[in-house]
Amino acid sequence: MGTDSSPPGWLLLLVQLPSTPSSVRVALWRRLRAAGATTMVNSAWLLPDTVPHAELFEQLRQNIIRQRGSGFVLNVPSLPAEVYETVVQLFRADRAREYDEFAERCTALLDEIGKETRAEKYTFAELEESEQDLEKLTRWLAKIQARDFFPDERGQQAAVLMARCRSALNGFSQAVYIAEGVQEVTDGGAWDSASREDANADDTT
Repeated sequence: MGTDSSPPGWLLLLVQLPSTPSSVRVALWRRLRAAGATTMVNSAWLLPDTVPHAELFEQLRQNIIRQRGSGFVLNVPSLPAEVYETVVQLFRADRAREYDEFAERCTALLDEIGKETRAEKYTFAELEESEQDLEKLTRWLAKIQARDFFPDERGQQAAVLMARCRSALNGFSQAVYIAEGVQEVTDGGAWDSASREDANADDTT
């Protein structure tokens, strides 16, 4: 969703829940945050008006009623300019906190790869751990981007940082392959000695 035009409309979810059990309130909060909803005031959640968001709000409203609460979904066709700008800043502030934490995790991964490189600790265990960390970061960034309805330079910076992590891990993996005596094939992949033996055995059968 671009920054130069407002969305086609908004959806507002008004919620009132019993004070107990608190698990219901926590579950609702998690679902709304995962969708990228922001709060105008307490118990008033806002999302751009799309079919998936409308379906989510209606599902949550029904769940709220089943929990002996009350919920209303309102369509807001447009917002005054000053309110619109405030809403955009609310959404961006939510994403900014996520991008900041994402950047911290990326920096931690880069620092770890750098530390192991300086120590020449080129082992499969270290490589596998770093690959798992990179996979988590990849999934996390995709989630943040999916709910970044008003992207700005933070999203671009996160993408650049993600590329740095991939490049650093690729370099580290090459060092591990060399240290472990793995031969690279012409297409850029790698086989360990056991894989090559299996391939040779297949050729002779």
